[in-house]
This record gives sequence, structure tokens and C-alpha cells, in this order.
Amino acid sequence: MIHTAGPYLLASLLIGLGLYGILARRNAVLMLIGAELVLGGGGLLLVTAGALGRDPSWSGQVLTLFVITIAAAEVVIALAVIVAAYRRQGHIDLTQDAG
Repeated sequence: MIHTAGPYLLASLLIGLGLYGILARRNAVLMLIGAELVLGGGGLLLVTAGALGRDPSWSGQVLTLFVITIAAAEVVIALAVIVAAYRRQGHIDLTQDAG
């Protein structure tokens, strides 16, 4: 029997830190990092559930690969938008006005 407290505790820590980064930060890059932490915690939960469920199709692991692929594309697009906003406004603080 595999003890599951470790992966679940780590996933909850990652998701909690990610939510804090999203909700408490004003910097766009730090919010993006928070979103990636949430996705990483969700991926860990999927892999853990897939490993414990003895699924022959490995659906948890395969779905995690899709999440990683989409997260990589999301980071590229989000960083491009953040760099364009910084060049236009001179800051990336999301609470300040654009003008």
C-alpha cells in the first residue's frame, strides 16, 4: 500500500501558494507564476490519482502531459503580452491605470 499523504500535501501546498500569488500580488509576472503553481499542483494530483487508481490507460498521466503542453503555450503568450504592456506603459503593475 502506497502512503498518499506526501503527494497530496505537496499538491495542496503548491495550489495554496499559487492562489496566494494570484490573489495577493499586483505584478503580472508574479500572478503568472502563481497560475503555473496551481497548474503544477493540479498535475501532481492527476498523476497521484492515476497511479493509485491502477488505470491501465494511464489517463491521469496523459492528461497531465496535455496540461503541461497547454501551460507552456500559455506562458509564451502571457509573457509576450506582459512585455508588450511593459513597453507601452513602463510598468506591469495591474492596479495602476493605463494612461
